[in-house]
Amino acid sequence: MGCRMQRRLALRRKLHILRMTTHSQSVKQSSAFMGAFIYLHQLKLKLEAMKTELSELAEIRREYLNRINKLQLPKREVKVEKGEKGFQVKVTCEKGKDKLVSVLEAFEEMGLSVLHGKVSCTPNFVMEAIVDDVGSGQGNETADVEKITQALVRAIHGLKTEGKGTRDA
Repeated sequence: MGCRMQRRLALRRKLHILRMTTHSQSVKQSSAFMGAFIYLHQLKLKLEAMKTELSELAEIRREYLNRINKLQLPKREVKVEKGEKGFQVKVTCEKGKDKLVSVLEAFEEMGLSVLHGKVSCTPNFVMEAIVDDVGSGQGNETADVEKITQALVRAIHGLKTEGKGTRDA
């Protein structure tokens, strides 16, 4: 007799916990089970809705990051124009180790001096400068736009022009 009472009490406790969990007010055992099934079905629907929303948000995030990367990836660009005081130079490329140093070394190798310059490394390496040929008053060998452009392209690509030729990286 005691075993039957214990089972009945255990069942009542479990039904009470089930009613509390599913927020059901029904007294009948079958109604409590139906309420639990309905509650579980609602939870499954909510879970599926959350999963689809999460996948949509992940896709939006991926698309957003791709657009940001496309905007931030600079094309390696070197623009040199002949100006009144010398050459107007604009260099744009990704940030990297010693970009400014290599560009200034290229100017020095060509005998050019920087009259005025602006450099920014946020978010990319951008340099605008006005350079002039140091030897323009003494000799006839002046730098031209094409030579400066080629030297700067080699500098931002990390190629050196020392010795007999260029070294391919």
